[in-house]
Amino acid sequence: MNIFAYIRNIMSRLLTNSQKLKLKIFAYRFLYKNDLSKLALAFETDKEGSHYYARHYQHHFHRLRDKKLNLLEIGIGGYDCPKSGGNSLRMWKAYFPKANIFGIDIYDKTSHDCGRIKTFKGSQIDESFLEKVMSEIGKCDIIIDDGSHINSHVIKTFEVLFPMLSPSGVYVIEDLQTAYWDEVAGVKWGGSCDLNAPHTSMQFLKRLVDGLNHEEFTNKSYIPTYFNKHIVSIHFYHNLAFIFKGENSEGSNVISKQFSP
Repeated sequence: MNIFAYIRNIMSRLLTNSQKLKLKIFAYRFLYKNDLSKLALAFETDKEGSHYYARHYQHHFHRLRDKKLNLLEIGIGGYDCPKSGGNSLRMWKAYFPKANIFGIDIYDKTSHDCGRIKTFKGSQIDESFLEKVMSEIGKCDIIIDDGSHINSHVIKTFEVLFPMLSPSGVYVIEDLQTAYWDEVAGVKWGGSCDLNAPHTSMQFLKRLVDGLNHEEFTNKSYIPTYFNKHIVSIHFYHNLAFIFKGENSEGSNVISKQFSP
């Protein structure tokens, strides 16, 4: 037995599970603090390996690593087993050393609450529940939808939560492949192989892209939506989208004021 295995064996017998987790998070934060892909693998999340999301998260989030912020992730994992899941929450806790990490799931996941991690039990399409969660969190800087992935749920959750996101926050939607699925693996996802089907999550996001350019619309009767006025960029990757919030009011360099909305 080498010295490292010997030390691990001793520590396994001397430390409580809570102490082991804290030590693990400390070690991973030190070893992989600049590589979210490795951190995702270390915490055994599906954000790397099954998917390739971690590299995109790092690209967009690295500038936020040392900020004091609040992050909310919808979908904790582990289905109805109270002690299963929580891998992503712990990964985010390690990656953002000054952040408070919150999670939502339809099952009770309070066994994962510790330190800077807090969970809430409820549905991602229950508007009153979501409002209650956001009032308790206060300012929320990052929201990640890794919940049911059912198209109507994805859209409803975004419509409720995006207006409550902080003025310069980031909203992320994972697993957008379900936009192209009606029923797969016995689950009715509510998507469609018709790329123009208006009810899918991807078609909803495509409409938001047009909204980025609402000041170029020549229809003078058009009234800009909240999303038109508060989304400044959208970044798409395979099955993944980042929506950035801000003031979308640059104005048009061509369209005259008489045609402006």
